[in-house]
Amino acid sequence: MARESFDKEIQFLRLLALTSGAYSRQQFAERLGISVHTFDKTLRRLKEIVSAVYNQLPETQSKEFAEMLRFNYYESQDPMLLFLYRAKSLKESESRRLSLILTAIQDRSLTACELMDACCRDLPEELSLPDEKTIRSDLKYLEEVGVILREPGRRPYRYRIHHDLVRELSNEELLDLYDYVDIMANTQIPSVQGYLLRDSLKKALKQQGLQAEIAEPFLYKYHYYSRILDEAHLYTLLEAIRQRRKLSFLYFSPKSRKSYTSQNTNPLFERDAAGRQELILPLKVVYDHQYGRWYLLGHTTRQGIIKFRMEGLTQIQEGGPVTEETFRLRLEELEAKTRYSWLIDTGSPVRVRARFYKPEWAPADFVKERVLLQGQWGEITEETAESFVYEITVNGMTEIKPWLRSFGSSCEVLEPARLRREFIAEWKEMHAYYEPVRENL
Repeated sequence: MARESFDKEIQFLRLLALTSGAYSRQQFAERLGISVHTFDKTLRRLKEIVSAVYNQLPETQSKEFAEMLRFNYYESQDPMLLFLYRAKSLKESESRRLSLILTAIQDRSLTACELMDACCRDLPEELSLPDEKTIRSDLKYLEEVGVILREPGRRPYRYRIHHDLVRELSNEELLDLYDYVDIMANTQIPSVQGYLLRDSLKKALKQQGLQAEIAEPFLYKYHYYSRILDEAHLYTLLEAIRQRRKLSFLYFSPKSRKSYTSQNTNPLFERDAAGRQELILPLKVVYDHQYGRWYLLGHTTRQGIIKFRMEGLTQIQEGGPVTEETFRLRLEELEAKTRYSWLIDTGSPVRVRARFYKPEWAPADFVKERVLLQGQWGEITEETAESFVYEITVNGMTEIKPWLRSFGSSCEVLEPARLRREFIAEWKEMHAYYEPVRENL
Protein backbone atom coordinates (compact mmCIF):
# COMPACT_ATOMS: atom_id res chain seq x y z
CA MET A 1 0.00 0.00 0.00
CA ALA A 2 1.44 3.38 -0.95
CA ARG A 3 2.45 5.89 1.71
CA GLU A 4 -0.24 8.39 0.68
CA SER A 5 -2.92 5.73 0.82
CA PHE A 6 -1.87 4.77 4.34
CA ASP A 7 -2.09 8.41 5.46
CA LYS A 8 -5.59 8.56 4.06
CA GLU A 9 -6.69 5.41 5.86
CA ILE A 10 -5.21 6.58 9.17
CA GLN A 11 -7.26 9.79 8.98
CA PHE A 12 -10.25 7.83 7.72
CA LEU A 13 -10.18 5.48 10.72
CA ARG A 14 -9.57 8.30 13.19
CA LEU A 15 -12.58 10.26 12.00
CA LEU A 16 -14.72 7.12 11.86
CA ALA A 17 -13.81 6.29 15.45
CA LEU A 18 -14.46 9.84 16.70
CA THR A 19 -17.81 10.25 14.96
CA SER A 20 -19.07 6.67 15.55
CA GLY A 21 -20.82 6.69 12.17
CA ALA A 22 -22.70 9.97 12.81
CA TYR A 23 -21.49 11.59 9.56
CA SER A 24 -23.10 11.01 6.19
CA ARG A 25 -20.91 9.96 3.25
CA GLN A 26 -20.88 13.53 1.93
CA GLN A 27 -19.97 15.05 5.32
CA PHE A 28 -17.27 12.45 5.86
CA ALA A 29 -15.73 13.09 2.43
CA GLU A 30 -15.80 16.88 2.90
CA ARG A 31 -14.15 16.63 6.34
CA LEU A 32 -11.37 14.46 4.93
CA GLY A 33 -10.94 16.51 1.77
CA ILE A 34 -11.69 13.60 -0.59
CA SER A 35 -14.46 12.77 -3.05
CA VAL A 36 -17.41 10.54 -2.21
CA HIS A 37 -16.07 8.06 -4.77
CA THR A 38 -12.72 7.92 -2.92
CA PHE A 39 -14.62 7.50 0.36
CA ASP A 40 -16.47 4.47 -1.01
CA LYS A 41 -13.27 3.03 -2.48
CA THR A 42 -11.38 3.41 0.81
CA LEU A 43 -14.24 1.88 2.79
CA ARG A 44 -14.32 -1.13 0.46
CA ARG A 45 -10.57 -1.56 0.87
CA LEU A 46 -10.81 -1.46 4.66
CA LYS A 47 -13.68 -3.95 4.67
CA GLU A 48 -11.55 -6.33 2.60
CA ILE A 49 -8.73 -6.04 5.15
CA VAL A 50 -11.15 -6.58 8.04
CA SER A 51 -12.64 -9.68 6.43
CA ALA A 52 -9.15 -11.08 5.79
CA VAL A 53 -7.88 -10.42 9.32
CA TYR A 54 -11.08 -11.26 11.19
CA ASN A 55 -12.18 -14.22 9.10
CA GLN A 56 -12.46 -16.28 12.29
CA LEU A 57 -15.43 -14.24 13.51
CA PRO A 58 -18.88 -15.83 13.33
CA GLU A 59 -21.43 -14.37 10.91
CA THR A 60 -23.34 -12.78 13.77
CA GLN A 61 -20.35 -10.47 14.37
CA SER A 62 -19.68 -9.58 10.72
CA LYS A 63 -21.21 -6.11 11.06
CA GLU A 64 -20.64 -3.05 8.94
CA PHE A 65 -17.20 -1.52 9.41
CA ALA A 66 -18.52 1.53 11.28
CA GLU A 67 -20.58 -0.72 13.55
CA MET A 68 -17.50 -2.77 14.41
CA LEU A 69 -15.80 0.37 15.68
CA ARG A 70 -18.89 1.39 17.61
CA PHE A 71 -19.91 -1.88 19.21
CA ASN A 72 -16.73 -3.93 19.65
CA TYR A 73 -16.01 -2.08 22.88
CA TYR A 74 -13.39 -4.36 24.39
CA GLU A 75 -10.73 -5.61 21.99
CA SER A 76 -8.33 -7.59 24.13
CA GLN A 77 -7.73 -10.37 21.63
CA ASP A 78 -7.31 -8.23 18.48
CA PRO A 79 -7.36 -4.46 19.07
CA MET A 80 -9.37 -2.66 16.42
CA LEU A 81 -7.30 -0.44 14.09
CA LEU A 82 -4.27 -2.74 14.48
CA PHE A 83 -5.19 -4.66 11.32
CA LEU A 84 -4.14 -1.59 9.31
CA TYR A 85 -0.48 -2.30 10.07
CA ARG A 86 -0.78 -5.74 8.50
CA ALA A 87 -1.72 -4.15 5.18
CA LYS A 88 0.49 -1.09 5.39
CA SER A 89 3.25 -1.26 2.85
CA LEU A 90 3.09 -4.38 0.67
CA LYS A 91 1.71 -4.65 -2.82
CA GLU A 92 -0.22 -7.81 -3.65
CA SER A 93 2.71 -9.28 -5.61
CA GLU A 94 5.11 -8.59 -2.71
CA SER A 95 2.69 -10.08 -0.19
CA ARG A 96 2.27 -13.28 -2.23
CA ARG A 97 6.02 -13.58 -2.83
CA LEU A 98 6.99 -13.14 0.83
CA SER A 99 4.34 -15.64 1.89
CA LEU A 100 5.74 -18.21 -0.53
CA ILE A 101 9.30 -17.61 0.68
CA LEU A 102 8.33 -18.08 4.34
CA THR A 103 6.29 -21.18 3.53
CA ALA A 104 9.17 -22.72 1.56
CA ILE A 105 11.71 -22.36 4.40
CA GLN A 106 9.30 -23.37 7.15
CA ASP A 107 10.88 -26.79 7.63
CA ARG A 108 14.25 -26.56 5.83
CA SER A 109 16.85 -23.99 4.80
CA LEU A 110 17.07 -22.95 1.12
CA THR A 111 19.26 -20.78 -1.08
CA ALA A 112 18.09 -17.72 -3.02
CA CYS A 113 18.01 -19.67 -6.28
CA GLU A 114 15.94 -22.46 -4.75
CA LEU A 115 13.52 -19.87 -3.35
CA MET A 116 13.25 -18.17 -6.75
CA ASP A 117 12.31 -21.55 -8.29
CA ALA A 118 9.67 -22.06 -5.59
CA CYS A 119 8.16 -18.61 -6.24
CA CYS A 120 8.12 -19.10 -10.01
CA ARG A 121 6.45 -22.48 -9.55
CA ASP A 122 3.70 -21.39 -7.14
CA LEU A 123 2.93 -17.76 -8.07
CA PRO A 124 -0.40 -17.23 -9.90
CA GLU A 125 -0.16 -16.71 -13.64
CA GLU A 126 -1.45 -13.11 -13.50
CA LEU A 127 1.51 -12.00 -11.32
CA SER A 128 4.91 -11.30 -12.86
CA LEU A 129 7.69 -13.78 -12.06
CA PRO A 130 10.54 -12.47 -9.87
CA ASP A 131 14.21 -12.46 -10.83
CA GLU A 132 17.12 -13.32 -8.54
CA LYS A 133 17.73 -9.66 -7.63
CA THR A 134 14.12 -9.31 -6.41
CA ILE A 135 14.36 -12.48 -4.31
CA ARG A 136 17.64 -11.33 -2.73
CA SER A 137 16.04 -7.97 -1.93
CA ASP A 138 13.12 -9.79 -0.25
CA LEU A 139 15.53 -11.95 1.75
CA LYS A 140 17.49 -8.90 2.88
CA TYR A 141 14.25 -7.24 4.04
CA LEU A 142 13.08 -10.35 5.93
CA GLU A 143 16.51 -10.67 7.55
CA GLU A 144 16.52 -7.03 8.66
CA VAL A 145 13.12 -7.34 10.34
CA GLY A 146 14.20 -10.52 12.12
CA VAL A 147 11.89 -13.00 10.39
CA ILE A 148 14.61 -15.19 8.86
CA LEU A 149 18.25 -16.03 9.56
CA ARG A 150 21.15 -16.57 7.18
CA GLU A 151 23.00 -19.70 8.16
CA PRO A 152 26.78 -19.49 8.57
CA GLY A 153 28.90 -20.96 5.81
CA ARG A 154 30.14 -20.27 2.31
CA ARG A 155 28.15 -19.12 -0.69
CA PRO A 156 25.50 -19.81 -1.75
CA TYR A 157 23.99 -18.72 1.54
CA ARG A 158 21.06 -20.67 2.97
CA TYR A 159 18.16 -19.11 4.84
CA ARG A 160 15.78 -20.44 7.50
CA ILE A 161 12.92 -19.22 9.67
CA HIS A 162 14.05 -17.38 12.80
CA HIS A 163 11.92 -19.07 15.47
CA ASP A 164 14.64 -20.07 17.93
CA LEU A 165 12.93 -18.28 20.83
CA VAL A 166 9.72 -20.25 20.44
CA ARG A 167 11.51 -23.57 19.86
CA GLU A 168 13.75 -23.21 22.94
CA LEU A 169 10.95 -22.42 25.42
CA SER A 170 8.89 -25.01 27.19
CA ASN A 171 5.10 -24.92 26.92
CA GLU A 172 4.78 -23.36 30.38
CA GLU A 173 7.39 -20.70 29.58
CA LEU A 174 5.63 -19.95 26.29
CA LEU A 175 2.31 -19.40 28.08
CA ASP A 176 3.98 -17.14 30.67
CA LEU A 177 5.64 -15.12 27.90
CA TYR A 178 2.31 -14.76 26.07
CA ASP A 179 0.56 -13.45 29.21
CA TYR A 180 3.40 -10.99 29.87
CA VAL A 181 3.41 -9.65 26.31
CA ASP A 182 -0.41 -9.37 26.35
CA ILE A 183 -0.36 -7.20 29.49
CA MET A 184 2.59 -5.04 28.41
CA ALA A 185 1.25 -4.44 24.88
CA ASN A 186 -2.07 -3.24 26.29
CA THR A 187 -0.63 -1.00 29.01
CA GLN A 188 2.68 0.37 27.68
CA ILE A 189 3.68 2.54 24.72
CA PRO A 190 4.60 2.11 21.97
CA SER A 191 2.33 -0.91 21.69
CA VAL A 192 1.92 -2.02 18.05
CA GLN A 193 5.07 -4.17 17.95
CA GLY A 194 3.93 -5.81 21.18
CA TYR A 195 0.59 -6.73 19.59
CA LEU A 196 2.32 -8.23 16.58
CA LEU A 197 4.65 -10.23 18.87
CA ARG A 198 1.63 -11.44 20.84
CA ASP A 199 -0.04 -12.60 17.61
CA SER A 200 3.09 -14.55 16.67
CA LEU A 201 3.19 -16.18 20.11
CA LYS A 202 -0.50 -17.07 19.81
CA LYS A 203 0.19 -18.85 16.51
CA ALA A 204 3.10 -20.71 18.10
CA LEU A 205 0.89 -21.83 20.99
CA LYS A 206 -1.75 -23.09 18.55
CA GLN A 207 0.91 -25.06 16.66
CA GLN A 208 1.92 -26.65 19.98
CA GLY A 209 -1.70 -27.63 20.61
CA LEU A 210 -2.08 -25.20 23.52
CA GLN A 211 -5.01 -23.19 22.19
CA ALA A 212 -7.24 -24.28 25.09
CA GLU A 213 -4.66 -23.02 27.62
CA ILE A 214 -4.62 -19.48 26.19
CA ALA A 215 -6.48 -17.35 28.73
CA GLU A 216 -7.55 -13.72 28.41
CA PRO A 217 -7.35 -12.58 32.06
CA PHE A 218 -7.95 -8.90 31.24
CA LEU A 219 -10.10 -6.82 28.90
CA TYR A 220 -8.87 -3.47 27.65
CA LYS A 221 -10.82 -0.47 26.44
CA TYR A 222 -9.11 1.96 24.06
CA HIS A 223 -10.02 5.57 24.79
CA TYR A 224 -7.42 7.13 22.51
CA TYR A 225 -7.14 5.91 18.92
CA SER A 226 -4.13 8.17 18.31
CA ARG A 227 -2.15 5.92 20.61
CA ILE A 228 -2.19 3.17 17.98
CA LEU A 229 -2.76 5.08 14.75
CA ASP A 230 0.08 7.57 15.17
CA GLU A 231 2.62 4.81 15.77
CA ALA A 232 2.61 4.50 11.97
CA HIS A 233 4.78 7.66 11.93
CA LEU A 234 6.65 7.09 15.20
CA TYR A 235 9.54 4.97 13.92
CA THR A 236 9.99 7.14 10.82
CA LEU A 237 10.41 10.18 13.07
CA LEU A 238 12.73 8.41 15.51
CA GLU A 239 14.91 7.16 12.65
CA ALA A 240 15.16 10.71 11.24
CA ILE A 241 16.22 11.96 14.69
CA ARG A 242 18.87 9.24 15.00
CA GLN A 243 20.22 9.99 11.52
CA ARG A 244 20.08 13.79 12.07
CA ARG A 245 17.97 14.30 8.95
CA LYS A 246 15.29 16.85 8.17
CA LEU A 247 11.70 15.90 7.36
CA SER A 248 9.10 17.49 5.12
CA PHE A 249 5.37 16.86 5.52
CA LEU A 250 1.94 18.33 4.96
CA TYR A 251 0.47 19.35 8.32
CA PHE A 252 -3.19 19.69 9.26
CA SER A 253 -3.83 21.66 12.43
CA PRO A 254 -6.41 20.24 14.90
CA LYS A 255 -8.45 23.39 14.22
CA SER A 256 -8.43 22.79 10.47
CA ARG A 257 -11.73 21.86 8.83
CA LYS A 258 -9.92 19.12 6.90
CA SER A 259 -7.56 16.39 8.09
CA TYR A 260 -6.28 15.03 4.78
CA THR A 261 -5.86 15.90 1.11
CA SER A 262 -4.76 13.74 -1.79
CA GLN A 263 -1.54 14.44 -3.63
CA ASN A 264 -2.08 16.43 -6.82
CA THR A 265 -0.76 14.35 -9.70
CA ASN A 266 -2.78 15.97 -12.49
CA PRO A 267 -2.03 19.71 -12.96
CA LEU A 268 -5.44 20.22 -14.59
CA PHE A 269 -7.13 19.34 -11.31
CA GLU A 270 -4.64 20.95 -8.95
CA ARG A 271 -6.25 22.59 -5.94
CA ASP A 272 -5.09 24.39 -2.81
CA ALA A 273 -4.53 22.04 0.13
CA ALA A 274 -5.94 22.90 3.53
CA GLY A 275 -2.71 21.67 5.10
CA ARG A 276 0.56 23.55 5.59
CA GLN A 277 3.78 22.31 4.03
CA GLU A 278 6.61 22.14 6.58
CA LEU A 279 10.34 21.40 6.47
CA ILE A 280 11.77 20.82 9.95
CA LEU A 281 14.66 19.28 11.83
CA PRO A 282 12.98 16.76 14.21
CA LEU A 283 14.43 16.86 17.73
CA LYS A 284 12.12 14.96 20.09
CA VAL A 285 8.90 12.93 20.23
CA VAL A 286 6.68 13.31 23.32
CA TYR A 287 3.64 11.28 24.40
CA ASP A 288 0.88 12.90 26.47
CA HIS A 289 -0.66 10.32 28.83
CA GLN A 290 -3.40 12.75 29.84
CA TYR A 291 -5.01 12.86 26.39
CA GLY A 292 -3.31 9.98 24.55
CA ARG A 293 -1.56 12.24 22.01
CA TRP A 294 1.83 12.11 20.33
CA TYR A 295 3.75 15.34 19.68
CA LEU A 296 6.71 16.11 17.41
CA LEU A 297 9.07 18.88 18.54
CA GLY A 298 11.53 20.31 16.05
CA HIS A 299 13.23 23.40 14.64
CA THR A 300 12.57 25.42 11.50
CA THR A 301 14.65 28.21 10.02
CA ARG A 302 11.69 30.58 9.95
CA GLN A 303 9.98 29.89 13.30
CA GLY A 304 12.67 28.34 15.49
CA ILE A 305 11.36 25.74 17.97
CA ILE A 306 7.98 24.43 16.79
CA LYS A 307 5.49 21.75 17.94
CA PHE A 308 3.12 19.51 15.97
CA ARG A 309 0.39 17.05 16.91
CA MET A 310 1.38 13.82 15.17
CA GLU A 311 -2.21 13.12 14.16
CA GLY A 312 -1.91 16.01 11.67
CA LEU A 313 1.20 14.74 9.87
CA THR A 314 0.70 13.41 6.33
CA GLN A 315 2.91 12.75 3.28
CA ILE A 316 6.12 12.51 5.35
CA GLN A 317 9.28 12.64 3.22
CA GLU A 318 12.91 12.36 4.30
CA GLY A 319 15.07 15.45 3.77
CA GLY A 320 18.76 16.27 3.83
CA PRO A 321 21.13 15.65 6.76
CA VAL A 322 22.50 18.24 9.20
CA THR A 323 25.79 18.21 11.09
CA GLU A 324 26.05 16.75 14.59
CA GLU A 325 26.98 20.22 15.90
CA THR A 326 23.86 21.80 14.39
CA PHE A 327 21.65 19.09 15.87
CA ARG A 328 23.27 19.48 19.31
CA LEU A 329 22.76 23.27 19.33
CA ARG A 330 19.08 22.95 18.30
CA LEU A 331 18.48 20.27 20.94
CA GLU A 332 20.07 22.47 23.63
CA GLU A 333 17.79 25.31 22.54
CA LEU A 334 14.76 23.00 22.84
CA GLU A 335 15.83 21.74 26.28
CA ALA A 336 16.25 25.32 27.50
CA LYS A 337 12.79 26.33 26.28
CA THR A 338 11.07 23.25 27.70
CA ARG A 339 13.00 23.13 30.99
CA TYR A 340 9.90 24.03 33.00
CA SER A 341 7.34 22.51 30.65
CA TRP A 342 4.74 20.30 32.31
CA LEU A 343 4.61 18.62 28.88
CA ILE A 344 5.72 20.72 25.87
CA ASP A 345 4.63 24.28 26.71
CA THR A 346 7.26 26.91 25.83
CA GLY A 347 5.50 29.88 27.45
CA SER A 348 6.80 32.10 30.24
CA PRO A 349 7.55 30.41 33.61
CA VAL A 350 4.81 30.75 36.25
CA ARG A 351 4.93 29.84 39.95
CA VAL A 352 1.92 27.71 40.90
CA ARG A 353 0.89 27.07 44.54
CA ALA A 354 -1.93 24.75 45.49
CA ARG A 355 -3.26 23.35 48.76
CA PHE A 356 -4.19 19.67 48.76
CA TYR A 357 -6.54 18.34 51.43
CA LYS A 358 -5.87 14.90 52.87
CA PRO A 359 -8.69 12.34 52.82
CA GLU A 360 -10.52 11.98 56.14
CA TRP A 361 -10.71 8.58 57.82
CA ALA A 362 -8.76 6.95 54.99
CA PRO A 363 -6.11 4.35 55.95
CA ALA A 364 -3.67 5.83 53.39
CA ASP A 365 -3.06 9.37 52.14
CA PHE A 366 -3.64 8.58 48.45
CA VAL A 367 -3.80 12.31 47.56
CA LYS A 368 -0.25 12.93 48.76
CA GLU A 369 0.95 9.69 47.18
CA ARG A 370 -0.42 10.78 43.81
CA VAL A 371 1.07 14.28 44.08
CA LEU A 372 4.49 12.84 44.90
CA LEU A 373 4.18 10.36 42.02
CA GLN A 374 2.91 12.72 39.32
CA GLY A 375 4.05 16.14 40.55
CA GLN A 376 7.33 16.08 38.57
CA TRP A 377 9.86 18.58 40.00
CA GLY A 378 7.36 20.34 42.28
CA GLU A 379 7.80 20.14 46.05
CA ILE A 380 5.73 20.20 49.23
CA THR A 381 6.59 23.34 51.20
CA GLU A 382 4.06 23.25 54.07
CA GLU A 383 2.20 20.37 55.70
CA THR A 384 -0.33 19.96 58.51
CA ALA A 385 -2.47 17.08 59.67
CA GLU A 386 -5.29 18.17 57.33
CA SER A 387 -3.48 19.47 54.22
CA PHE A 388 -0.22 20.34 52.49
CA VAL A 389 0.94 23.05 50.07
CA TYR A 390 2.52 22.06 46.77
CA GLU A 391 4.63 24.49 44.70
CA ILE A 392 6.04 24.22 41.18
CA THR A 393 7.37 26.51 38.44
CA VAL A 394 5.98 25.63 35.01
CA ASN A 395 5.86 27.15 31.52
CA GLY A 396 2.35 28.56 31.31
CA MET A 397 -0.72 27.21 33.13
CA THR A 398 -2.54 25.41 30.31
CA GLU A 399 -0.91 21.99 30.70
CA ILE A 400 -0.92 21.72 34.50
CA LYS A 401 -4.52 22.90 34.77
CA PRO A 402 -6.21 19.56 33.89
CA TRP A 403 -4.01 17.77 36.42
CA LEU A 404 -4.98 20.17 39.22
CA ARG A 405 -8.63 19.98 38.19
CA SER A 406 -8.59 16.17 38.36
CA PHE A 407 -8.23 16.32 42.17
CA GLY A 408 -11.66 17.95 42.48
CA SER A 409 -12.45 19.31 45.94
CA SER A 410 -9.15 17.93 47.29
CA CYS A 411 -7.23 20.74 45.55
CA GLU A 412 -7.43 24.51 46.11
CA VAL A 413 -5.35 26.76 43.84
CA LEU A 414 -3.67 29.56 45.83
CA GLU A 415 -1.44 31.24 43.24
CA PRO A 416 -1.33 32.77 40.70
CA ALA A 417 -4.51 34.82 41.21
CA ARG A 418 -5.50 34.50 37.54
CA LEU A 419 -5.49 30.68 37.71
CA ARG A 420 -7.47 30.79 40.96
CA ARG A 421 -10.12 33.00 39.33
CA GLU A 422 -10.35 30.62 36.37
CA PHE A 423 -10.98 27.68 38.70
CA ILE A 424 -13.62 29.62 40.63
CA ALA A 425 -15.44 30.44 37.38
CA GLU A 426 -15.27 26.81 36.23
CA TRP A 427 -16.64 25.40 39.48
CA LYS A 428 -19.44 27.98 39.49
CA GLU A 429 -20.33 26.93 35.96
CA MET A 430 -20.38 23.27 36.99
CA HIS A 431 -22.50 24.10 40.03
CA ALA A 432 -25.01 25.85 37.76
CA TYR A 433 -25.42 22.63 35.76
CA TYR A 434 -26.90 20.96 38.84
CA GLU A 435 -29.31 23.75 39.77
CA PRO A 436 -32.93 22.49 39.90
CA VAL A 437 -35.07 23.38 36.88
CA ARG A 438 -38.17 23.84 39.06
CA GLU A 439 -38.51 24.68 42.73
CA ASN A 440 -40.48 21.50 43.44
CA LEU A 441 -38.18 19.17 41.47
